[in-house]
Amino acid sequence: MKALLSHAPGGPETLQLGEQPDPVAGPGDLLVRVRACAINFPDVLIIEDKYQMRPPRPFAPGGEISGEVEAVGAGVEGWAPGDRLIAASGFGGLAEKIVVRPEMAFRLPADHDFAEGSALLMTYATAIHALVDRGRLEAGQTLLVLGAAGGVGLAAVEIGKAIGARVIAGVSSEEKAEAAHAAGADATVVYGRPPFDKDASKALAQQFKEAVGGQGADVILDPVGGDYAEPALRSIAWEGRYLVVGFPAGIPKLPLNLTLLKSCDVCGVFWGAFAARDPRANAAHVDQLFRWWAEGKIAPKVSATYPLERAAEAISALRDRRAIGKLVVTLD
Repeated sequence: MKALLSHAPGGPETLQLGEQPDPVAGPGDLLVRVRACAINFPDVLIIEDKYQMRPPRPFAPGGEISGEVEAVGAGVEGWAPGDRLIAASGFGGLAEKIVVRPEMAFRLPADHDFAEGSALLMTYATAIHALVDRGRLEAGQTLLVLGAAGGVGLAAVEIGKAIGARVIAGVSSEEKAEAAHAAGADATVVYGRPPFDKDASKALAQQFKEAVGGQGADVILDPVGGDYAEPALRSIAWEGRYLVVGFPAGIPKLPLNLTLLKSCDVCGVFWGAFAARDPRANAAHVDQLFRWWAEGKIAPKVSATYPLERAAEAISALRDRRAIGKLVVTLD
């Protein structure tokens, strides 16, 4: 089978299109013909050996796929060849075939195409876990989303509105502000690019404070990190929840005196570990996502698609923060 392979640590330019043996469905596995693979920030990290897992090389990145079941391993019930699914795989999705565990696979309704389906699971499941389990977001509360035009960011905007929150979107351009408004954001903050000096950091904090209002943000979802984190934290409400999702702008160092002054929580969000530890709770979240999708309250935004031979371009665009919504590699 064809696959886009990482042979040595490095950026997207080091990936090579090559051949690998077809995988086989072992006991407890599903063999899937990949139809689409969404690109996520872990794909940037895993090929540079900067992610939590380091697969043996050569390997294909790509942790979020849609496709059709080709074979069912011994002991697997409820699946048959030809079934359409979406699945989280960790890596291996930028290939024509992949083996996935059934507990991380979910049926894709016939009225949704493979590209949209591949763009749902990791970002929306991360966002619902963050906002519901870690952030305890409720209707009428104020949610500030950083990186609000990215995959997790747009998902959080839509889910925040589905819950009934007032949503403020932090973005880095007017184009991204338009995307956040289209997803339902009540207001936007357009910020500059770091590094920020002390005065710029204070000015950004004031922007956030004015946008969220005098009571502050009840929940802040941060999939960006870097110099944006401290200014955002300064806008948090009393007993607010600051949700740490990712660090494409760098790992921040927060002044912990702010957490004392606001009596707020700083909460880590690791969806992959949550899904592995509590698959039943994760499945309930995915069921809710499918209901919201059917009701039109959420809809994965696929802004561009790429063939497998150009998948490195998609990873580069995500790394360089040029993407709005999700970038998807299609394998037809």
